[in-house]
Amino acid sequence: MQVAKRSAELIGQTDLLRLNSLSELTGCDIWVKLESQNPGGSIKDRAALQMIKDAMDKGELKPGMTIVEGTAGNTGIGLAVVARSFGLNMLAVMPNDQSKEKERMITLHGAQLKTVDPVPFKNENHFYHTARRLAEQNDEYWWANQFENTSNARAHYLTTGPEIWQQTNGNVDILVSVAGTGGTIAGCSMFLKEQNPDIQVWLTDPDGSGIYSYLKTGEYVSHGSSFTEGIGIMRLVENFKQARIDAAVNLPDDDLVTLSRYLVNHEGLVLGSSSCLNVAGALQAAVLQGPGKSIVTFACDLGERSASKLYNEDYLQQRGVRTEPEAISELLRRYQNQGDKVWYRAP
Repeated sequence: MQVAKRSAELIGQTDLLRLNSLSELTGCDIWVKLESQNPGGSIKDRAALQMIKDAMDKGELKPGMTIVEGTAGNTGIGLAVVARSFGLNMLAVMPNDQSKEKERMITLHGAQLKTVDPVPFKNENHFYHTARRLAEQNDEYWWANQFENTSNARAHYLTTGPEIWQQTNGNVDILVSVAGTGGTIAGCSMFLKEQNPDIQVWLTDPDGSGIYSYLKTGEYVSHGSSFTEGIGIMRLVENFKQARIDAAVNLPDDDLVTLSRYLVNHEGLVLGSSSCLNVAGALQAAVLQGPGKSIVTFACDLGERSASKLYNEDYLQQRGVRTEPEAISELLRRYQNQGDKVWYRAP
């Protein structure tokens, strides 16, 4: 057990949990790394800490300054937690259609919150451009720039990847991850493939994101939309450029409802939407790659941050998402028959 003098020192060293029910169904060992154990409740704490430490080491960020970042929520929370540990201030710029649970946590951690209307990236009022502009206008502001700041991926190369390798004793066949900035999948894939080049890295993409299309065709094209937050992107960013990906799948929100309810009932585990998407990808990989594989993915954040969406039947009905979970046997059968929809990197 760790002993620390400030909360930022408790980031990382999260536990690895075997999903027994899904492991028994597939004949694989399916593991989730419990990133909700971080002080800010998500995997984004790791990137927040590394970005701040690296900026302070370079002299770009000094005590008393204000960190500014455009965020879907979790990075803002992580930065707020770390900022307090280092005597810094935090201003989060967030689209106003994200979960109220995340807005509340940002302010509870002492950060200032500015919400903006959700608009396309090309619009100058997009939350990303708004944060950049605010930082450029004030010498006492520092823009974290999580999409292009490769300290993000470096966090996972230095900590998350090594932890997975150590916790599995090097026995990992497949890593599965969603991507927003791409920091997690980039840093982990770089480290793990240095240890064993045969480890497969699978990306899971939601509707409304163009990453699956980009890997398959070289162009960012999306269809539909998803209620997942901070997952998927429609442009190539520096962190994602470093990712070493072998396969990718695109999965709908309906599957997240099925798996979220199944895991509550069979594992006593309440996962958020991005975490359920990770588990869905791990399940797809397990079904198609066959029994005997060791598969690792991430419980990205606290499930309660998805309470107003994934676990809200009224919200799901309004979006036309199923509220009654599909039988797990039917989900497995469907995944078995979707092998032709998986993108594989050319040998």
